[in-house]
Amino acid sequence: MKKTIATLVLAAALMNSCGLYTKYERPEVNTNGLVRDPLSLTDTLQVNTDENFGNMPWRSVFTDPQLQALIEQGLANNADLLNAALNVKMMEEQLKVAKLAFIPGFSFSPQGTISSWDGGKATKSYSLPVTASWNVDLFGNLLNVKRSAQMSLLATKDYQVAVKTNIISGIANLYYTLLMLDRQLSIVNDMSQLTKDTWEKMKIMKESRIGYRSTAVQSAEANYYSVEAQKADLKRQIREMENSLSLLIGQPAQTIVRSTIEQQSLPQNLATGVGLQMLTNRADVHAAEMKLASCFYDINTARSRFYPSITISATGAFTNNNGLVNPGKMLLSAVGSLVQPIFQHGQIVAGLKVAKMQYEQAFNSWQQSILSAGSEVSNALVLYNSSDEKSQIEARQIEVLKKNVEDTKALMASSGSTYLEVIQAQSSLLNAQLSKVADDFYKMQAVVNLYQALGGGAE
Repeated sequence: MKKTIATLVLAAALMNSCGLYTKYERPEVNTNGLVRDPLSLTDTLQVNTDENFGNMPWRSVFTDPQLQALIEQGLANNADLLNAALNVKMMEEQLKVAKLAFIPGFSFSPQGTISSWDGGKATKSYSLPVTASWNVDLFGNLLNVKRSAQMSLLATKDYQVAVKTNIISGIANLYYTLLMLDRQLSIVNDMSQLTKDTWEKMKIMKESRIGYRSTAVQSAEANYYSVEAQKADLKRQIREMENSLSLLIGQPAQTIVRSTIEQQSLPQNLATGVGLQMLTNRADVHAAEMKLASCFYDINTARSRFYPSITISATGAFTNNNGLVNPGKMLLSAVGSLVQPIFQHGQIVAGLKVAKMQYEQAFNSWQQSILSAGSEVSNALVLYNSSDEKSQIEARQIEVLKKNVEDTKALMASSGSTYLEVIQAQSSLLNAQLSKVADDFYKMQAVVNLYQALGGGAE
């Protein structure tokens, strides 16, 4: 007995030295300077605040009630999200299997035989055995398989969160795109009426003035048709965006009820948090780390295959022992077996090498996902700041151009200006107005991108 205990203690010490039971610990990873300061060309963003934009619930980021209703409908009906939830359930079942491997397996295999020798009296035999088999996890094989399954489950849940974040961001982007197109269509409608009025005035001026050329009327007419063509193009884009958004929220293509771009309220605090917060919040980054942890336990599993596998089997049967005992009696037996690999054609060694290389691949993917997250956050911040700056400049430009249109029309009426100046002033105003609306949209899109890049926020 003492020898047995000493053997087990020695085996446990050997297992610890080989790391068969060690738990995953996050490797060192550099997150310094992960996000660039959008107002500096060289400095990185230094923030130590707990007010992380990535922690805001999506309802606090997207406050438009009609947008919230669309997001809720998308989360309830989107096929990708429904499939992601099923993937989680499948991984939960696989984890249950890994946990049940620690308990004995039972089987019941009744047998009955009727035999007769040389036409003599038939002999009836029967056996009703119940067999239990238990794989003793002395070297951590089952434990590491279970831990690997746990990490895979967490990664699958992360994928579900990432799908949810993508759906919310996709719906918000399409919704804001519709608001931008609505506003641009309104501007083009106003400009269409303005260019039509200019065309009508030029026709009157041609008929009432000697020497006023028909080319002026033709240019004004062409300018009107150009604006009308833009109107038709915007209507097409609106219909396509409505179709895309309907598909994303799981309904047939139809008109989307929405507000206006002027009614939108954007969050003002865009603090991004520190690098380690991004590792916690961002689902794809966390999933990449869980893949790394799973590969870590796969290495332990590969190492455990170098050690013996111990199986204990017990059988209890009610039998008449081939007809020799009537009535039948209970027969009990127990067997212990040990299998030590000696030569497996290099499969065990190769398996360990492959597991280590897969771990290195997972680490590289994890590191790259962190860098990608930082890059996306940086891009979202610079898009927000540059769009906000441009929108403010364009607002001042539009005021100047509106005055310019009025002045050139007045000068044309008094023969102090040419028709080309009027058309040019109208075109410049239209382009500036459309550009400002686009930059207001880019600012909203930057908020959506930042929400997504920081991990999608809380529930």
